[in-house]
Amino acid sequence: MLGKEEIISPNLEELKSHYHSIITLLGEDTEREGLLKTPERVAKAMLSLTKGYHMDPHEVLQSAKFQEEYSQMVIVKDIDFFSLCEHHMLPFYGKAHVAYIPNGYITGLSKIARVVDIFSHRLQVQERMTLQIKECIQETLNPLGVMVVVEAKHMCMQMRGVEKQNSITTTSDFTGAFNQAKTREEFMNLIQHGTL
Repeated sequence: MLGKEEIISPNLEELKSHYHSIITLLGEDTEREGLLKTPERVAKAMLSLTKGYHMDPHEVLQSAKFQEEYSQMVIVKDIDFFSLCEHHMLPFYGKAHVAYIPNGYITGLSKIARVVDIFSHRLQVQERMTLQIKECIQETLNPLGVMVVVEAKHMCMQMRGVEKQNSITTTSDFTGAFNQAKTREEFMNLIQHGTL
Protein backbone atom coordinates (compact mmCIF):
# COMPACT_ATOMS: atom_id res chain seq x y z
CA MET A 1 0.00 0.00 0.00
CA LEU A 2 1.34 3.41 -0.93
CA GLY A 3 1.94 5.84 1.92
CA LYS A 4 1.04 9.51 1.84
CA GLU A 5 3.71 11.93 0.73
CA GLU A 6 4.40 14.19 3.70
CA ILE A 7 4.37 17.85 2.64
CA ILE A 8 6.24 20.05 5.09
CA SER A 9 6.87 23.69 4.28
CA PRO A 10 7.01 26.93 6.25
CA ASN A 11 4.85 28.40 3.45
CA LEU A 12 1.98 25.92 3.77
CA GLU A 13 -0.27 28.09 5.96
CA GLU A 14 0.25 31.18 3.82
CA LEU A 15 -0.47 29.22 0.63
CA LYS A 16 -3.66 27.83 2.21
CA SER A 17 -4.76 31.37 3.01
CA HIS A 18 -4.15 32.53 -0.56
CA TYR A 19 -6.06 29.59 -2.04
CA HIS A 20 -8.91 30.28 0.37
CA SER A 21 -9.03 33.85 -1.01
CA ILE A 22 -8.85 32.66 -4.61
CA ILE A 23 -11.77 30.26 -4.14
CA THR A 24 -13.79 33.07 -2.57
CA LEU A 25 -12.90 35.47 -5.42
CA LEU A 26 -14.11 32.86 -7.91
CA GLY A 27 -17.54 33.10 -6.27
CA GLU A 28 -17.55 29.88 -4.26
CA ASP A 29 -18.46 29.26 -0.65
CA THR A 30 -15.32 28.04 1.13
CA GLU A 31 -17.50 26.78 4.01
CA ARG A 32 -19.28 24.32 1.71
CA GLU A 33 -18.48 20.74 2.75
CA GLY A 34 -16.67 19.82 -0.47
CA LEU A 35 -14.42 22.89 -0.26
CA LEU A 36 -13.55 22.92 3.45
CA LYS A 37 -10.16 21.23 2.96
CA THR A 38 -9.57 22.34 -0.62
CA PRO A 39 -7.22 25.25 0.20
CA GLU A 40 -4.94 22.89 2.13
CA ARG A 41 -5.11 20.16 -0.51
CA VAL A 42 -4.27 22.61 -3.32
CA ALA A 43 -1.45 24.18 -1.29
CA LYS A 44 0.07 20.73 -0.66
CA ALA A 45 -0.38 19.76 -4.31
CA MET A 46 1.42 22.90 -5.48
CA LEU A 47 4.28 22.32 -3.04
CA SER A 48 4.61 18.77 -4.37
CA LEU A 49 4.41 19.85 -8.02
CA THR A 50 7.16 22.44 -7.50
CA LYS A 51 9.48 20.46 -5.21
CA GLY A 52 12.19 20.57 -7.87
CA TYR A 53 13.18 24.04 -6.67
CA HIS A 54 14.61 22.45 -3.52
CA MET A 55 16.64 19.71 -5.25
CA ASP A 56 20.05 19.84 -6.93
CA PRO A 57 20.14 17.78 -10.14
CA HIS A 58 23.95 18.04 -10.36
CA GLU A 59 24.20 16.47 -6.91
CA VAL A 60 21.90 13.65 -8.00
CA LEU A 61 24.18 12.77 -10.93
CA GLN A 62 27.31 13.10 -8.79
CA SER A 63 25.87 10.70 -6.20
CA ALA A 64 26.12 7.84 -8.71
CA LYS A 65 29.06 8.88 -10.94
CA PHE A 66 31.33 5.96 -11.78
CA GLN A 67 34.52 5.70 -13.76
CA GLU A 68 33.91 3.47 -16.77
CA GLU A 69 35.53 3.12 -20.18
CA TYR A 70 32.27 2.52 -22.04
CA SER A 71 32.10 5.02 -24.91
CA GLN A 72 28.95 4.18 -26.85
CA MET A 73 25.58 5.85 -26.64
CA VAL A 74 23.60 5.41 -23.41
CA ILE A 75 19.88 6.09 -23.86
CA VAL A 76 17.13 6.38 -21.27
CA LYS A 77 13.90 6.81 -23.20
CA ASP A 78 10.21 7.19 -22.44
CA ILE A 79 10.78 8.97 -19.13
CA ASP A 80 7.29 10.06 -18.08
CA PHE A 81 7.02 13.55 -16.63
CA PHE A 82 4.43 16.08 -15.51
CA SER A 83 5.13 19.79 -15.22
CA LEU A 84 3.33 23.11 -14.85
CA CYS A 85 3.42 25.68 -17.62
CA GLU A 86 4.69 28.92 -16.12
CA HIS A 87 2.33 31.01 -18.26
CA HIS A 88 -0.99 29.57 -17.03
CA MET A 89 0.10 27.13 -14.31
CA LEU A 90 -1.70 24.36 -16.13
CA PRO A 91 -0.07 20.95 -16.59
CA PHE A 92 1.97 19.78 -19.52
CA TYR A 93 3.02 16.16 -19.62
CA GLY A 94 4.74 13.64 -21.83
CA LYS A 95 7.97 11.76 -22.29
CA ALA A 96 11.63 12.72 -22.27
CA HIS A 97 14.32 10.78 -24.12
CA VAL A 98 17.91 11.34 -23.02
CA ALA A 99 21.17 10.08 -24.50
CA TYR A 100 24.79 10.69 -23.66
CA ILE A 101 28.10 9.30 -24.84
CA PRO A 102 30.37 8.72 -21.83
CA ASN A 103 33.84 10.20 -21.65
CA GLY A 104 35.33 8.13 -18.83
CA TYR A 105 32.32 8.44 -16.51
CA ILE A 106 28.79 7.04 -16.39
CA THR A 107 25.93 7.66 -13.97
CA GLY A 108 23.20 5.46 -12.57
CA LEU A 109 20.39 5.15 -15.11
CA SER A 110 17.74 6.13 -12.57
CA LYS A 111 19.63 9.38 -11.99
CA ILE A 112 18.88 10.50 -15.56
CA ALA A 113 15.15 10.04 -14.87
CA ARG A 114 15.58 11.87 -11.56
CA VAL A 115 17.14 14.87 -13.36
CA VAL A 116 14.07 15.01 -15.62
CA ASP A 117 11.84 14.87 -12.52
CA ILE A 118 13.69 17.70 -10.79
CA PHE A 119 13.47 20.11 -13.72
CA SER A 120 9.86 19.15 -14.47
CA HIS A 121 8.82 19.83 -10.86
CA ARG A 122 9.22 23.59 -11.35
CA LEU A 123 7.18 26.20 -13.18
CA GLN A 124 8.47 25.59 -16.70
CA VAL A 125 8.37 26.01 -20.41
CA GLN A 126 9.20 22.90 -22.40
CA GLU A 127 12.03 24.59 -24.30
CA ARG A 128 13.87 25.63 -21.12
CA MET A 129 13.34 22.24 -19.47
CA THR A 130 14.92 20.52 -22.49
CA LEU A 131 17.93 22.85 -22.31
CA GLN A 132 18.32 22.47 -18.53
CA ILE A 133 18.36 18.65 -18.69
CA LYS A 134 21.00 18.75 -21.43
CA GLU A 135 23.19 21.32 -19.66
CA CYS A 136 23.03 19.52 -16.32
CA ILE A 137 24.22 16.22 -17.79
CA GLN A 138 26.89 17.94 -19.91
CA GLU A 139 28.26 19.98 -16.98
CA THR A 140 28.22 17.14 -14.44
CA LEU A 141 29.44 14.16 -16.47
CA ASN A 142 31.41 15.98 -19.21
CA PRO A 143 30.43 13.35 -21.80
CA LEU A 144 31.37 13.38 -25.48
CA GLY A 145 27.83 14.57 -26.17
CA VAL A 146 24.29 14.78 -24.82
CA MET A 147 20.95 14.81 -26.63
CA VAL A 148 17.52 15.40 -25.14
CA VAL A 149 14.16 15.12 -26.91
CA VAL A 150 10.96 16.03 -25.06
CA GLU A 151 7.46 15.30 -26.38
CA ALA A 152 4.52 16.81 -24.52
CA LYS A 153 0.85 17.72 -24.53
CA HIS A 154 -0.02 21.08 -23.00
CA MET A 155 -3.28 21.53 -21.13
CA CYS A 156 -3.08 25.29 -21.75
CA MET A 157 -3.57 24.45 -25.45
CA GLN A 158 -6.17 21.74 -24.82
CA MET A 159 -8.43 23.34 -22.21
CA ARG A 160 -8.33 27.03 -23.13
CA GLY A 161 -7.29 29.35 -25.96
CA VAL A 162 -6.86 27.41 -29.18
CA GLU A 163 -8.36 24.19 -27.66
CA LYS A 164 -6.43 21.71 -29.81
CA GLN A 165 -6.75 18.32 -28.13
CA ASN A 166 -4.28 16.23 -30.09
CA SER A 167 -1.33 18.52 -30.70
CA ILE A 168 2.06 17.35 -29.41
CA THR A 169 5.03 19.67 -28.98
CA THR A 170 8.52 18.26 -29.56
CA THR A 171 11.71 20.00 -28.46
CA SER A 172 15.31 18.87 -28.74
CA ASP A 173 18.77 20.05 -27.80
CA PHE A 174 22.21 18.49 -28.11
CA THR A 175 25.94 18.96 -27.63
CA GLY A 176 29.25 17.50 -28.78
CA ALA A 177 29.08 14.29 -30.80
CA PHE A 178 25.38 14.85 -31.44
CA ASN A 179 26.28 17.81 -33.66
CA GLN A 180 26.91 15.14 -36.29
CA ALA A 181 23.72 14.36 -38.19
CA LYS A 182 24.56 10.63 -38.28
CA THR A 183 24.74 10.42 -34.46
CA ARG A 184 21.49 12.35 -34.03
CA GLU A 185 19.83 10.08 -36.60
CA GLU A 186 21.00 6.96 -34.73
CA PHE A 187 19.50 8.33 -31.50
CA MET A 188 16.20 9.24 -33.17
CA ASN A 189 15.95 5.81 -34.80
CA LEU A 190 16.59 4.10 -31.46
CA ILE A 191 13.96 6.07 -29.55
CA GLN A 192 11.36 5.64 -32.31
CA HIS A 193 11.96 2.00 -33.22
CA GLY A 194 14.04 0.43 -30.49
CA THR A 195 11.93 -2.00 -28.45
CA LEU A 196 12.63 -4.63 -25.84
